[in-house]
Amino acid sequence: MPKIISASVIDFPHRVRQSCLKDFARKVFSNEIEGTERLLETFDNAKIEFRNLCVPVDYFYGNDTFAERNAFYKELSLQYSEKAIEECLRESEIGRNEITDLIFVSTTGLSTPSLDAIIIDKMDLNKNVNRYPLWGLGCSGGVSGISKAKSICNSNSSALVLLVSVELCSLTFLRNDISKSNFIATSLFSDGVAAVLVAGDNFKYKQKSNFLINIKDSCTRSYRDTLDIMGWEILDEGFKVKFSKDIPAFVEKNVKQDVEEFLCRNSLLISAIKNFIVHPGGIKVINAYCESLRIDSGLLKNTRDILRDYGNMSSATVLYVLKRFMEEGFENGHGLMMSLGPGFSSDSALLECANV
Repeated sequence: MPKIISASVIDFPHRVRQSCLKDFARKVFSNEIEGTERLLETFDNAKIEFRNLCVPVDYFYGNDTFAERNAFYKELSLQYSEKAIEECLRESEIGRNEITDLIFVSTTGLSTPSLDAIIIDKMDLNKNVNRYPLWGLGCSGGVSGISKAKSICNSNSSALVLLVSVELCSLTFLRNDISKSNFIATSLFSDGVAAVLVAGDNFKYKQKSNFLINIKDSCTRSYRDTLDIMGWEILDEGFKVKFSKDIPAFVEKNVKQDVEEFLCRNSLLISAIKNFIVHPGGIKVINAYCESLRIDSGLLKNTRDILRDYGNMSSATVLYVLKRFMEEGFENGHGLMMSLGPGFSSDSALLECANV
């Protein structure tokens, strides 16, 4: 069974308090959006204390073009991907030449060749590394990447899969977009970079971890007639964010049945899940998960804490939650990774977790 053997995440040097971005929004939007002071309550209601940013707040007062921001995205993505990968390899005591497959997940910038090719070249990885660039999955990309790593390892039991998620959401900010969606995004989204190593059964490594995480199963669910719930509208100026206020209601209505069906094929009930590794779309989405699944809110503590400490980092966020579990310990038993993203779709992965 494929195993997660190490993970690393990036704390950016420009991490700031939520109150700082609230002040920024007041300065930028107060003369543009009616009722700005009332909308600013969103920053407090989000239950976020810190935001993980790849650039200082002053950067957002500028008017860089789409091309300039995208070039910056590529530069920073490569810089911090390399850092996350090196840390992931160091923790597992594995050489970079042992990587057989590279999955690169992102939705916040564009590059051809894709960033995985640039990483392979820059880090001098094995020239036969299989490349899997995944773009457009949004918040669901982290779990989707884990699922694809599982499939690769099931096909090649000697595989060592490197999953890298890079989301520099802040670089997509459009200063002249006075829509409510852009205002809400300013109160919620952050930047994140994470790397995870997944090994097949026959991959040999020496380092012994204090945890064991097997990837037992995975599932993707797409919902009909929901294409407008979340995504980008691509403009001359860049990526204009769109997401529906109805996402929490959607979660509460649909998640329970989907999870029950997924677990049923593994002869499990929701009560069998001891570790919920859930992407924190926002505090209302977290609460909707608890309501829908009828679980104690304490089971989503790590999800809530990552939202509080970092904000919503799109696909990378659930990997930050995973890392928090790896640092603080699992409850022995099954784990469930879950995330939702554009499409509208959900991704789930069933884990077997143990402290060793």
